[in-house]
Parts: sequence; structure tokens; C-alpha cells
Amino acid sequence: MRDSYHETLDGITDDLVEMSRLAGAAMERATAALLGADLALAERVIAADEEVDLRQSALEAKAFDLLALQQPVATDLRIVVTSLRMSADLERMGDLAQHIAKIARMRYPEQTIPYDFRPVITDMSRLAVRIVEKTGEIIAQKDVKAAIELERDDDEMDLLHRKLFTMLLAPSYRAGIECAIDITLCGRYYERYADHAVSVARRVVYLVTGEKVAGWRR
Repeated sequence: MRDSYHETLDGITDDLVEMSRLAGAAMERATAALLGADLALAERVIAADEEVDLRQSALEAKAFDLLALQQPVATDLRIVVTSLRMSADLERMGDLAQHIAKIARMRYPEQTIPYDFRPVITDMSRLAVRIVEKTGEIIAQKDVKAAIELERDDDEMDLLHRKLFTMLLAPSYRAGIECAIDITLCGRYYERYADHAVSVARRVVYLVTGEKVAGWRR
């Protein structure tokens, strides 16, 4: 019975790592659809979000079964409760990638992002994918040091987010209100995606140490 119990606990961690992989793939493909005006790819990203949702539901079922039948305590209880919160963050990251794909679909066959903004959007996407890849490794290895260092990547995302607004407010901007709304939304989705990844990393720190790290902003 205890072997099955620990296998289920390990399975929850594996589910979280897989959710992070799916969220990263979704973001990478959503950006490709956005910048390439690729309707078919956007549709695939939108449809694939259901898999992330199903993963979260399956993880929740495992966690609730453990709580009801095994009554975990101490570190095991932290694993179960914290994993539920991490899965919610990862599910939301999948949703944010889906939102970007929906913008690409809505504007098809037009290009959503003007030429001058494409390098910044590309950088934000690459950073988002890098962050979620690190997040998956942090979950798998329960790496407290790497979790704390992820804050630096989030700071870099915030800088890129501010750069978008600077460009939108520049006198040289001529792409119009509708385009400005799309750019603003996309920038927000990338920024929030990184925030959720940092939230997951912080929960790993709590999972391992039982304490929050002093000085974290959120």
C-alpha cells in the first residue's frame, strides 16, 4: 500500500513536469502562429489546450484521493497541497498561450504584429519558453537555488514588457488603435505567463523548505 502511495506522489510530480512541457510547446507554437499568420497552427494550439486541462483534472483527482484515503502529513501534505496550486498556475500558462493563438486566428490572414515590434515579441516568446523549461527542471529536481534565480528571468521579461509600451507611446507609432490593442494584450500574456512560472518556482521553495523566501516581491 505504501509503495502505491509513494508512486502516486511521484506521479503527481511527473504530471507537473509534463504540464510545464505542454505549456512551453503551446507558447512556442502560439508565437509561431502569431508571427507567421498561420491559421492551421493557431487552431492546433487552441485545440491542444484541452490536454493541459485534462492533465490538471487528473492531477487534482490523484491529490484528492491521497488526501481522502492516505491522510498525508508533514512534507507529503505539502507536496499534495502545493502541487494543486502549481497545477493551477501551469494550467493558466497554457491558457495564456491559447489567448495568443486566438489573436492570431482572429486577425488571419493579416499580420498581427508590425515589423518594428516583431523582434521584441520574439524575445518575449523565447524568454517565456526558456523560463518554463527551467520551471520543469526545478519541479523535477526540487532545485531551490534555481527556483530563486528564476526571478532574474522574470525581471528580464518585465523589461521587455516595458519596452513594448515605450514603442507604442513613441511619436513614430503609426499602426493604429486596433493593432496597439493586440500588441498590448500579447505583451500582457507573455508577462503573466512568466509571472505564473515564477509562482510555481516559489511554491517549489516552500515545498522543500516549508518557508517563503524573504525579499520576494510577490
